[in-house]
Amino acid sequence: MSERARAPAWFGWAVDGAPGVAFLGVYLLTRDFRLSTWWLVGASAAALTVSLAVERRIRPLPALTGAFALVFGGGSLLLHDPEILKMKMTIVDGLLGGALFVGLALKKNPLKMILGATFNLEDRAWAVLALRYGVFWWICAVANEVVRRTQSDHTWVLFRGVALGIAVAFAVAQTPFLLKHNRPPGNVEPAPPPDLGV
Repeated sequence: MSERARAPAWFGWAVDGAPGVAFLGVYLLTRDFRLSTWWLVGASAAALTVSLAVERRIRPLPALTGAFALVFGGGSLLLHDPEILKMKMTIVDGLLGGALFVGLALKKNPLKMILGATFNLEDRAWAVLALRYGVFWWICAVANEVVRRTQSDHTWVLFRGVALGIAVAFAVAQTPFLLKHNRPPGNVEPAPPPDLGV
């Protein structure tokens, strides 16, 4: 059995969520946005490295969000502008939601391409799941844009903490749908949260 197969189900959740949790935790302890951003960048790099070492692969969605965290976090540190990091959620969630909607229109479901090895669903079920995730991502993008434009850095960080919890709850809420439509021999696990990073 490969190393990738032996990785426990919680591993992906823990690694993907670590950068966002690190950012939120450091900020709540220090109220220092810049220091928290350093932790986010470092934790994102570490998460990608650990994931590659343990699973012997790069998972597309976590790799994408992790790379964006590095780019936007690094840009925020380099230019001393917290708005660059705060835009990350708007851009990433907006692009991911748009990719799902375009894929559905073209009859090519990106979500199935990413998660097809984990779940064994009919095409119609994949389409429903992609629609749910697409709508959720766009709602998150709009909410982030409203909060970052109208609220303080402190309020935005608290909003991201709440969004983190909502993302996990949304993913877990898809489990009954997956149980209903998953076909053997696929193993049903909660779908990955839409975006656990900051």
